[in-house]
Amino acid sequence: MEKNFFVIINPNAGKKKAQKDWAVLSNLLTNNGFTYEFRFTGGRLDAYNLALDAIANGTRQIIAIGGDGTFNEVVNAIISQKICPSTDIAIGLFGIGTGNDWCRTLNIPCNYSEALDIIKSGKFFMQDAGIAKFDNDGKRTSRYFANVAGMGFDASVAKKVNEDKDSNRTGKILYLKNLFMCLMKSEIVNCEIRIDENKISDEIFSMCVGIGKYNGGGMMQLPNAIADDGLLDITIIKKISKFEVIKQTKNLYDGTFVRHSCVSLFQGKNVEIKSDKIINLELDGEYVGHSPFNFEIIPKAIKVFIP
Repeated sequence: MEKNFFVIINPNAGKKKAQKDWAVLSNLLTNNGFTYEFRFTGGRLDAYNLALDAIANGTRQIIAIGGDGTFNEVVNAIISQKICPSTDIAIGLFGIGTGNDWCRTLNIPCNYSEALDIIKSGKFFMQDAGIAKFDNDGKRTSRYFANVAGMGFDASVAKKVNEDKDSNRTGKILYLKNLFMCLMKSEIVNCEIRIDENKISDEIFSMCVGIGKYNGGGMMQLPNAIADDGLLDITIIKKISKFEVIKQTKNLYDGTFVRHSCVSLFQGKNVEIKSDKIINLELDGEYVGHSPFNFEIIPKAIKVFIP
């Protein structure tokens, strides 16, 4: 494996852990024989633009250091660029964010040396990606995702967490507070859902469409998802009481909540969702817009280093 990389670092990831640990990480790369250029991000879409520029300048191997939002931007650059097939570009992940859900899905450890050993081994995984179409500021918009799209309650929490991050406020306690506040304000919404040829009409509390198993910082919301099977997994939580949601919180982390009578699981290649009230959307932990939605699978679109 050629050890020439472009490294993108989100210095604010993990309460500025990436910034503090860059000296350690850069030494680790150098001591393991890597040659690399690096850039720090300064705000939203910086990782996307840095990756686009690097690819245009001939880079075909990228290391992303940050959280799921940083990774999502790099993935969007890799798939949207028109210079080469997306699978010509390999991405290595150092998960330093608050969620690290894509790393969790791919079994990539948080330990720096172990994460670098994965890249050194040169073993790739060709995983599926999804494309989401949604509304944002009155415009129809599309964006790729590598892990999970969350709607309703999930996305409302992500929106609040993103706002806090922009104000440099993060942490587990704050996340739990946002979770509780969003739950208290949450509404049940009437939805028309089409999954391939199947049509569902129901009252919905929350939904996930994804390629990976985890979102929300380790919640196993799509326990049957396989990242390279060419299918989107869909979890629908129908009308449910707030007390019941609190009771099920523990079961969200091991996936057993799917046994609840209000939960239904599906698989498909195309998903369309319309609702009588606006529903928020998050992709890989980043709030992006609102309903109506279309989701489509893009088989084996991302080349990622894995154990």
